[in-house]
Amino acid sequence: MYAVRRWSVRHARGMEIFYAAFEKAFVALHPVWNWIGYERVEKPVAAFEKVAKGLLFDCKMCGQCALSSTGMSCSMNCPKNIRNGPCGGVRANGHCEVKPEMRCVWVEAFAGSERMVEGKKAIRIVQLPVDRRLEGRSSWLKVARDKNPPPPKPVAAPAAAAAVAPSATSTPKAP
Repeated sequence: MYAVRRWSVRHARGMEIFYAAFEKAFVALHPVWNWIGYERVEKPVAAFEKVAKGLLFDCKMCGQCALSSTGMSCSMNCPKNIRNGPCGGVRANGHCEVKPEMRCVWVEAFAGSERMVEGKKAIRIVQLPVDRRLEGRSSWLKVARDKNPPPPKPVAAPAAAAAVAPSATSTPKAP
């Protein structure tokens, strides 16, 4: 997995292009996900996502994927689960202080982001802390749901009250 994970970072631009097309298609399926029910498709989609992203990125299924913001390097592979840049314990050779045989996830992230079009800006965006309640859930479905918010519910004006109350703009009639 480690070799494939490093390959994905080296090919971050290609991954970015693929993901942009995939995301567009997946989000377009929102009516299907909505019709079936997001909760009903959660398990099968999450299982497929775990296999696909696990192979390519050694994904930890945090439910809040930030690969497009981290040079296609999963920040959850950091032994300290640091989500916003290196911890300060990066060795001189670019390796992790906790796992010396592994390159720092954030050294990889910055290298991958340099290969991407949007990555150069995206890596500078501060990521929110991990919401552990979303672990194991599909981040793809979360994106589809977030990009298709439910339509606002119309607020019905009370017609009976408007008909009874005199208008403030009407002028009283003279006797």
